[in-house]
Amino acid sequence: MGFQTEFNSVCKFKSEQELYELLEYGRGKMLKDGLRVFPTGQKVIAYTPDNRAVAIVLITACVSEINFQGREVTSVELQLIRKLTDEESRVQTALAHEMFFGDHA
Repeated sequence: MGFQTEFNSVCKFKSEQELYELLEYGRGKMLKDGLRVFPTGQKVIAYTPDNRAVAIVLITACVSEINFQGREVTSVELQLIRKLTDEESRVQTALAHEMFFGDHA
C-alpha cells in the first residue's frame, strides 16, 4: 500500500459519464483506483479517456480511503474553470502525448 502522486498538470478521466457531468454541470467527481494524491486548490488540464485535452479544472477535494469492500480508492471533486478552444486542445493534447501518454524510453 502506498500513495501515488499524479502529474501536477494532468487530470485524466477514465469514465465518459464523469467527464460529461463535469462539462455539463460545472462540477463533478472522479473516482480512481488506488491511493493517490491530487493537489487540492490547483488548476489542471482535464483529459478524456482517449487522452484529448478538453478543459481547465480546479481540484476542490481529494479523499483517499480503503472502502467497505477493501479496495483502495481516491475520490476527486472538480470544478470546471472553462472548456479549451479547439486550438488549445490540439496543442495541449500534443504536448501531453509527448510528455505523459506517449511511449516512454
